[in-house]
Amino acid sequence: MGIQLILIAAVFIALSNYCMRRSIDSGGTTKAFLMIQLFIVFLVAILLNPVRSGDYHWSNCMAGFSIAGGIVLALMMASLGRSLEKGPPGLTFAALNASTVMPSILMVLFFGASFGYLYTLWNGIGSLCVVAGLFWAGWHTSRNKQKSTWVMFVTAAFFLHVLFLVFLSWRALFINFPGENGLFLSFDMDDAKCQWFMPMVFCVAFLIQTVIYATAEKRAPKKGEVLYGILGGLANGVGTFFMIRATEVSTPVEHAIIYPLFAVTIIILCNIWGQWLYKEKVNWKANSLCVLGILVATLDWKTLIGQ
Repeated sequence: MGIQLILIAAVFIALSNYCMRRSIDSGGTTKAFLMIQLFIVFLVAILLNPVRSGDYHWSNCMAGFSIAGGIVLALMMASLGRSLEKGPPGLTFAALNASTVMPSILMVLFFGASFGYLYTLWNGIGSLCVVAGLFWAGWHTSRNKQKSTWVMFVTAAFFLHVLFLVFLSWRALFINFPGENGLFLSFDMDDAKCQWFMPMVFCVAFLIQTVIYATAEKRAPKKGEVLYGILGGLANGVGTFFMIRATEVSTPVEHAIIYPLFAVTIIILCNIWGQWLYKEKVNWKANSLCVLGILVATLDWKTLIGQ
């Protein structure tokens, strides 16, 4: 069941990404789209977390922690939006999802084996494959001077996404190791499990994106931006719901592959609609190398082989 749910989640997230591109095609910018999408996802996050769980406990500590996460998310989404305005959508989303192999390196450096973070030879080989695949896919693009702005923004989106994933992993440590995970912060179990954490992250990102939009655009959102923003927000919210459910019902073997499968499916789907609808020249060999790298680096091989 976990695999089926994570595939459904990937389809909805890929649909959300497509809505962002369609918002640009409608004559708008990603600024209005992201403002509306983040607001819708914020509402959906309330339904998926405190309302669904029935836990309305509030934590001032985690609220402050979520502000930092919201800032990183807002900057990442803004960079992603600019990347889509300047360059190929398929490769943009491939780069973003390929960043999922990098947080494990930083978590090992910061926390190490005592907190369950190990870096194996497989992690290293997979990470190198991803980096090589991205350089291969972007080589022709980067040689085009008109695409230099895209390279800058997609690079920013890549590293900000890594930072955001590290941030979420760090928060998870507060749940598994309350009061022990260091780096100058400590939360008890009740605070760490606060169901308002993700809604607050999206709320902060929405508020920042609203300021960006109001400062840069100084106009009312267009119909296309509103329509695709709502559709993209609903798709993102539903995808998040199925992703959460997949982690809840997956077996140990399924849990070892759902996140790699999630990232790989999104890359493939986004490249398909990029090639089909926008005649984007997709370097499938380079993308296949990225996919292989994600699988090699993130699969739990010991669980899969029954050790």
